[in-house]
Amino acid sequence: MNTSTSPSGSANAPDAPVRLGALVPLTRPGWVGAGRHLLAGLELAVREVNDTGGIGGRPLELVVRDTAADPERAAAAVDELAGLGVAALAGEYHSVVARAAAARADALRVPYLCSSAVLDALTDEPTEWVARLAPAQSRGWRVYADLLLGLGHRRIAVVTQPSVYWATGTRVLRDHVTPRGGTVVELDANGHTPEALCEALVGHGATALLLLVGHPQPAVPFVRAVRSDPRLAELLVGAPAGQPEFAEWAGLLGGDGAGIPFLRYLPEHLGPLGERVGKELAERLGEEPSFVAFEGWDTVTVLAEALRVHGTDRSAVAAAWPHVTVEGTRGPIRFSRTPGIGVWQWTWSPVQVADRDPAEPGRFRVLRTG
Repeated sequence: MNTSTSPSGSANAPDAPVRLGALVPLTRPGWVGAGRHLLAGLELAVREVNDTGGIGGRPLELVVRDTAADPERAAAAVDELAGLGVAALAGEYHSVVARAAAARADALRVPYLCSSAVLDALTDEPTEWVARLAPAQSRGWRVYADLLLGLGHRRIAVVTQPSVYWATGTRVLRDHVTPRGGTVVELDANGHTPEALCEALVGHGATALLLLVGHPQPAVPFVRAVRSDPRLAELLVGAPAGQPEFAEWAGLLGGDGAGIPFLRYLPEHLGPLGERVGKELAERLGEEPSFVAFEGWDTVTVLAEALRVHGTDRSAVAAAWPHVTVEGTRGPIRFSRTPGIGVWQWTWSPVQVADRDPAEPGRFRVLRTG
């Protein structure tokens, strides 16, 4: 897929567009709902940049590539976009895909601002070329674990599929709850039917089940099975990766999808900028914007500031990470180095644990902040 927000022109012309490459999951098996929200935020911000003069009088152009949650496809897209002369790369939702994109961007020396992926080890080695807006997984998932512990859950089950993202999340949870008297038991999603999962949960005496699996399959059948089993009426079901944030979840599960805590990256209250952008995103999407849409808007806004102030040369953009300060939709954005993380990180991005209110599934409740 290739979409642009302004006409293309000669790359050497003084009024030629400044191109940004955007990596977005827009088709299955990618999380299409998240990709749609991410793209809406990216596109809205590009339009606003161009409405206010672009980059030194040059229009900003978004060149979009669909990653479809495929790391190899994402790496190939980085190669293609680099060849097209993009000044920087933006986007991606899936952590494993973003990791492949970050590695290739680092190798090609193309600055990449990752919008949503949270995997701590986004790159194997420290790099000056990659920055990230989303909080690191270790931070967010510890906040989530604190919620479980605060609610009295000590026997936690995770049903999981093979993935470095799920494996890392499980390790964060175990490392956090075990010293505090909790246990984490892993159940293989590929080895359990929904009915067998219920039997295993009863057998382990689990009081909480976390869905570390794909959406809608097998997450939705697992939720339906657990909700319909009277033996598990008191079981807390959780989805730390954020599935219940999206309208598709509520559409598929209705009331069964409520009361399932998930992570999202929003402040407790949006400021005037966030409120204004949120209204425009809602009009564009035809539904309430998720945190992913705000991440998209913030990504382009950060890159536009770097391009305006520091120039469109790739090395200048990469050198700008520690110097950029931008008012984002979710608070002031600044980048710093975080111990154990090899990319430039917005260290204080907001973290919430929320759920859909069982009494009103269209309304979200904030359960914990961190």
